[in-house]
Amino acid sequence: MTQSADTAVLLVNLGTPDSCSKSDIRKFLREFLSDPHVVDLPRALWLPLLWAFILPFRPAKLAHKYAAIWGDDDAPIRAITAEQCQALKSQLALAKIGQTPLVSYAMTYGNPSIDAVIQQLAAANVKRTIVIPLFPQYAAATYAPVFDRVALALKKQANLPELRWVEQYHEHPDYISALCESLAGYKEEADKRSLLVFSFHGIPMSQVNKGDPYPEQCRRTAELVASQLSLDDRQWRVTFQSRVGRAEWLQPYTDQTLMELPEEGKRSVTVICPGFAADCLETLEEINIENRQLFLNSGGEEFHYVPALNSGTGQIKLLTSLVESQLQDWGE
Repeated sequence: MTQSADTAVLLVNLGTPDSCSKSDIRKFLREFLSDPHVVDLPRALWLPLLWAFILPFRPAKLAHKYAAIWGDDDAPIRAITAEQCQALKSQLALAKIGQTPLVSYAMTYGNPSIDAVIQQLAAANVKRTIVIPLFPQYAAATYAPVFDRVALALKKQANLPELRWVEQYHEHPDYISALCESLAGYKEEADKRSLLVFSFHGIPMSQVNKGDPYPEQCRRTAELVASQLSLDDRQWRVTFQSRVGRAEWLQPYTDQTLMELPEEGKRSVTVICPGFAADCLETLEEINIENRQLFLNSGGEEFHYVPALNSGTGQIKLLTSLVESQLQDWGE
């Protein structure tokens, strides 16, 4: 890290294995699924299940899925987050905000770790850090682990930096505009038969029942996008994907909905996943491969996947706005 600044911006996404190998996937799953914010079952019940049944067998099932979406050099989520970091750095250099902040990225699970990047920022004598978890809708399962890991990393430092967090930007005007821009092709080309499906990552109902605002924020995002696109209620739906295990999760489920739509006469769908700031296993493989096939095998005719905002212009404009809003009243 060669750039020098008093202020840093830290982008954080969920994470990925280091490779498609079963050993790297097992290492990633062990870290991810051991987090009590992710799986809130009693430790005495969950950890034996994790070690005896999930870690020995699940990596082999996931290896071909990761291989199907892996880039030439890296996992999409890490490569795209690195691109976002570079694009944001360039955009902030053009903005009139005084000294350009350092911009770094980390993963909640896997590499580069939050701990390693926080130590790099300390070595660069950073005095103020803006942390942006790349999760537009707040969920305890995503935000709390970032908070925990930042706090653990800072415990190693004697001179702590000032810290600011960007939380839940699910209805930020630049975010909604970016989503609408990504759907411009849908708005122009879709006929009345087409249905727009907003697919968000699900969470267990046990977490919802504790008061997690996640489902309301997901629906609010979809409502704002549908309103800006002048869609009526018959032209769009909200669903939830990626459930694991037998416990009840947020419904309706994306896969079940896509299998049922052709029976309702909906044979053309466009699927967007607004909760993912970067394309990853859950979008590229689960949605654009698995769920596409489920829909077509059930009688569907046209399946369109809208890529995540990734490092596009709309995403970088949003991130720049989030940073500038934090800097406005943060004096030199």
